[in-house]
Amino acid sequence: MGACGFLLKNTAPEELRAAVRTVAEGDALLSPSVTRRVMAAVASDYSSTTPALLSGLTEREREVLAEIAAGKSNDGIARDLFISPATARTYVSRLLTKLGARDRAQLVHIAYESGLVRPGGDE
Repeated sequence: MGACGFLLKNTAPEELRAAVRTVAEGDALLSPSVTRRVMAAVASDYSSTTPALLSGLTEREREVLAEIAAGKSNDGIARDLFISPATARTYVSRLLTKLGARDRAQLVHIAYESGLVRPGGDE
């Protein structure tokens, strides 16, 4: 049926027992050191160059996209970027159109996939 977890050979017995219980409850598990390696590999895959998808965006549109990826509302974007809420809504609408996204969730996905923002880090 496939693996549900991955631990290193030097895992302590009590951690192994806890891992077996976790997997038996239906969850997946990665050893913390493996998780760090996976996250480092994912982070290193991000390019410092702007992907083609974002090449048509202005610098301000990229800033708004980063704010959306940070979970900000239109009012929060307006406050942080010193623009009106109506202007924030206009930017969000333009981003949806330019990037072919159906909703804000897709914009967040695009921001992360393109490397504009990184998990757990700053832009």
